[in-house]
Amino acid sequence: MIDRYTLPEMAALWSQQAKYQTWLQVELAVLQVQQDMGIVPAGVFQDVQSKAAFDIARIDEIELEVKHDVIAFLTSVAEFVGDNSRYVHLGMTSSDLVDTALSLQIHQAGQLLVDKLSTLTDTIARRAIEHRNTPMIGRSHGIHGEPTTFGLKLLVWVDELERQQKRLQDALEENRVGQISGAVGTYSNIDPQVEVQACEILGLKPAKTSTQVIQRDIHAQFFLALGSLASTLENFAVEIRHLQRTDVLEVEEPFSKGQKGSSAMPHKRNPVSSENITGLARMVRSYALPALENIALWHERDISHSSVERIIFPDACILMHYMLNRFNTVMDGLVVHSDNMRRNMNKYGGVIFSQRVLLSLVDKGMSREDAYRLVQKNAHTAWNVDGGNFRQNLASDPEVQALLNADDLAACFDVDDYLKNVDTIFNRMSLKSAVC
Repeated sequence: MIDRYTLPEMAALWSQQAKYQTWLQVELAVLQVQQDMGIVPAGVFQDVQSKAAFDIARIDEIELEVKHDVIAFLTSVAEFVGDNSRYVHLGMTSSDLVDTALSLQIHQAGQLLVDKLSTLTDTIARRAIEHRNTPMIGRSHGIHGEPTTFGLKLLVWVDELERQQKRLQDALEENRVGQISGAVGTYSNIDPQVEVQACEILGLKPAKTSTQVIQRDIHAQFFLALGSLASTLENFAVEIRHLQRTDVLEVEEPFSKGQKGSSAMPHKRNPVSSENITGLARMVRSYALPALENIALWHERDISHSSVERIIFPDACILMHYMLNRFNTVMDGLVVHSDNMRRNMNKYGGVIFSQRVLLSLVDKGMSREDAYRLVQKNAHTAWNVDGGNFRQNLASDPEVQALLNADDLAACFDVDDYLKNVDTIFNRMSLKSAVC
């Protein structure tokens, strides 16, 4: 992944150094168990552990000749260890090492993602509580609907992020598996107890079954979780982009001192972070497809998945980590224009209160069809008209006057009554610091 979208802590987990260090961790865990079981002589593990190292440049050099990265790695380790290196990788196949180590990397990267996701969820929850009673217009089809609150909009986001966190954690748990089962998964040259005990040392569960590899539907689940999470962030980012439009201007991304929005137009304040997240979400989703295609391997294993995974695992994790971090910055500093929210809500004299007028007329005895026709006529007369005022139209309409007095009509436009159940919805979520 390019440096522009890479944070150092996630990059470190997917570096060559980290990969080979994890490989060495797996090899040492297996060797430790084999010594404990009496498969290798006493003292071998301690000797190998004290000497074990690798040289990345040397691995690259060896791989140029042997065309096999695991053999190149083992050869480099052997050059440091000496004679006892003959006990390293005993009874194992390359994928025992690579797939088990990959599970460790997925788990480590996943924890970074979970931490960032938790931080973002807490940030949005805090902003939701802050704006739980900030009224704004709710929109459907992009058109004004009925009043809601900005806090309630954010509460929906919190609920969605909590579901996404569960999906991610479930996928990580499913990927917390290792295999030390030999060339085709039959333990032909290694005791199954080696796998059990080595996985325990590594904090993994033994795969119930394996071929030469851990089955790739397990990994695909991780990418589907990332793709779903990326789509959620895109959903939020698109909402911010819409609400920051000049003709709406209900929220704005933070705009730092010295920041510039356009090389040509000095006035511009663009939602660039939300646009960035929208674009990166397309990339993260795209990695789910090759992960799904990796499921269909030949027989007990081929190598078609390997080249794919060298790209999609680090790239997807790095991008998701960056997106969570950047969107948290957006939400933490999001500027909320509550006056503009109220202005937009009252556009055209309160047409958004039409349903309450409809129901009041029906309550007074008018048929629903006649009430709908009457309210729609007065609303459309005000719609997209300079100075159009739905409420005034109703107040001067004889058919309305015959059934609704001034107090009845005023009650129809009471925004607080529309929002009387917001606290009930908030209380379902049990947010920290929420007023119950």
